[in-house]
Amino acid sequence: MDRIIYLPLFLIIFPFFGALLSSMIPEGKDRIRNPFVVLISLVSAVATVVVLYYFYHFGSWELLIHRIAPGLEIKLRTEPFAALFAGVAGILWFFSVLYSSGYMAHEHNRRRYYIFYLLSLSMTMGIAFSANLLTLYLFYEFLTIFTYPLVIHEGNKEARAAGIKYLIYSFLGAGLILAGLILTYGNIGTLEFTQGGIVDLSTGTLRMWQVAFLCFILGFGVKAAIMPLHAWLPSAMAAPTPVSALLHAVAVVKSGIFGIVRVMYSVFGITALVGLQLGFFVAGLVSITILTASIIAMQQDVLKRRLAYSTISQLGYITLGAGLFNMIGLTGGLLHIINHAILKITLFFCAGAIITVTGKKKISELNGLGKQMPLTMIAFTIAAIGMIGIPPINGFISKWYLIQGSLEAGAPIFVAVLIGSALLNAAYFLPIVIAAFFKDGQFKKEKGLEAPLSMLIPILVLVIGCLVVGIGLELTVPYLHSIAEYLFFSGGN
Repeated sequence: MDRIIYLPLFLIIFPFFGALLSSMIPEGKDRIRNPFVVLISLVSAVATVVVLYYFYHFGSWELLIHRIAPGLEIKLRTEPFAALFAGVAGILWFFSVLYSSGYMAHEHNRRRYYIFYLLSLSMTMGIAFSANLLTLYLFYEFLTIFTYPLVIHEGNKEARAAGIKYLIYSFLGAGLILAGLILTYGNIGTLEFTQGGIVDLSTGTLRMWQVAFLCFILGFGVKAAIMPLHAWLPSAMAAPTPVSALLHAVAVVKSGIFGIVRVMYSVFGITALVGLQLGFFVAGLVSITILTASIIAMQQDVLKRRLAYSTISQLGYITLGAGLFNMIGLTGGLLHIINHAILKITLFFCAGAIITVTGKKKISELNGLGKQMPLTMIAFTIAAIGMIGIPPINGFISKWYLIQGSLEAGAPIFVAVLIGSALLNAAYFLPIVIAAFFKDGQFKKEKGLEAPLSMLIPILVLVIGCLVVGIGLELTVPYLHSIAEYLFFSGGN
């Protein structure tokens, strides 16, 4: 067990040094670099599974890296929510790196691309295992810096503009988080993540804590793409598709969601949250995001932009679950972290395969595509059905829990939001499926692979995962319920 405590640190350091080593491989040596980067991501994915195993058997543990001052420490901790985020990120990162080896085969600056891909993995692991707000904030900032070169990878005017917007929004959000961090430390003297939270509303004024809470929610809400803080995300579609998949399914947006849930339940705690009387404000804000983003998605002809606005809407489900302040709603939100990640990365991988094989980026150009790329479009269809929330695909169960949580909270208005969103999801996903399979176009049935195996295999494995997780509820629901219990209950606040 003594050595196991260093596993979270290993998950941060290993991909970091993997990135440094990959920088020594010359630009044209893809036959060396690609297997090396895939190996680094595979080892990282396996290590996250090992963390889950040891956590299940031995419980939480922590590792102090450096003490700056009393209550200000760089410290890592393995506990339920950390293990969940690290596991999802680590496993899906491996599939994304494998997919990248096919997608990026003919792209420029591949060495730089993989360097920052691995550095971003390192920072995401740091976010996952942070034991306090200070550690989370530092890794959160470095994630912005290391994902910026990925956003601007194409190097054209659109990509550079997207990168500038990404930095402006991200650093403004970071400024708000820093303000909340200062207010919290100044009044409590610690930034530690604790069951039941550390905030005592009797220390300081209620107004001050409301301001601190809003600073955190809006600050992390930038990466979580809460409207009107979302504009960077559709613009970031200028990045290569594997980057889009990471931005939307795993790393950046989920780090924002992770930060929001951490602040709500590990810093403030349920008692303080109820006292702040801002729960329905958060739920109402994200409900507007859920519906508005879905309506905008319907108007997008570029496939990746439609998926981008779908992400903005779907992320709201997770925050909505956290804002309902009950176990069922929180369980639904946590379930959607997993379900959305698998579904959305599958959809983006399908979009990237379509672009690679056909060069088509617009939905209006995909009539009859199912004849040429049946496997890809079947996978797209299954993932789209999951996003709508139709059983037995995995998206159904998280939405079911969110509906139950809304009813338990005495807020049927949110049930209407969820049902309305499902109908809007159907309105912007099903026309793509209908056009691909039931409309005549320029595509025809061809022999051979639809896309390189390195791209097709991740798509097929992940879409099977959508089905397995949707049918085998015992694989996720009990575990996510236990995490919700860990976050929700306390004996100390």
